[in-house]
Amino acid sequence: MRTHAMIPTPEMIDDGVVKIYFSGRNDQNQSHIGWALIDLSQPDKIIDFSSEPVLAPGQLGCFDDNGVTPSCVVRDGDETRLYYIGWNPGSTVRMHLFGGLAIRSNGGGEFARWSRAPIIERCPTDPYLNTAPWVVKAAAEWRMYYVSGTEWVHKDLPRYNIKLARSQDGKIWRRDGHVCIDFANSDENALARPFVIEENGVWKMWFAHKGEAYRLGYAESEDGVTWHRRDDFAGVQPSEGEWDSDMVEYAAVVEHAGQHFMFYNGNNYGHGGIGLAVEE
Repeated sequence: MRTHAMIPTPEMIDDGVVKIYFSGRNDQNQSHIGWALIDLSQPDKIIDFSSEPVLAPGQLGCFDDNGVTPSCVVRDGDETRLYYIGWNPGSTVRMHLFGGLAIRSNGGGEFARWSRAPIIERCPTDPYLNTAPWVVKAAAEWRMYYVSGTEWVHKDLPRYNIKLARSQDGKIWRRDGHVCIDFANSDENALARPFVIEENGVWKMWFAHKGEAYRLGYAESEDGVTWHRRDDFAGVQPSEGEWDSDMVEYAAVVEHAGQHFMFYNGNNYGHGGIGLAVEE
């Protein structure tokens, strides 16, 4: 954990106590997943930090051998599921990104990979990168909102939007290419890290969108399938001269005592750490 605190990913532990998973980077710029424990009644104080990674890069040759980054934490019965991003260097393109799954028993123990292979890889509808899974257990199915590549403009510039996958068990996924959030215009080239909640019958999604630099976007849906962008309601803009002056991205929103708290990253993909915005 030499640099960065990228993609804050919350797990509610107790009333007002939240564990924020994130990825720090080592001296080789490889991401490992750790956490910080925070009491939302005093959110400016850190209760505890992880002393060791809860998940490290995978075996040589696997999809996540050059880094792992958290994306979503879901409790299901007697287990906790950590959906994550696996990093792998490319050759003709800069990198390959795919979504993985690690599982921990709620009785204790460590996260263990459900599979050394990704849970969302290339397929006929998604021939490029497939990553940043945000998973929701709905009434009759599991849903995954994920980032899907549409093309590589050149070796260092992928374009990607946000799609929907479905599952009966949260492990094996069906994809038909359904797009939830698409590009607003031809200048937009990245729609990243969907974060989805359902409140009072309304599905709400925060995401990052990028033309020249990342900003936060927001969308709403009646059914969680068809979405309408309302970026003006994203809630946070860059701060002049601050750690988030150039970029604002990767939001995660939790609720406590009738108030919403947004954890997010700023400039340089979390190099300055994780920020907190509190609902007024």
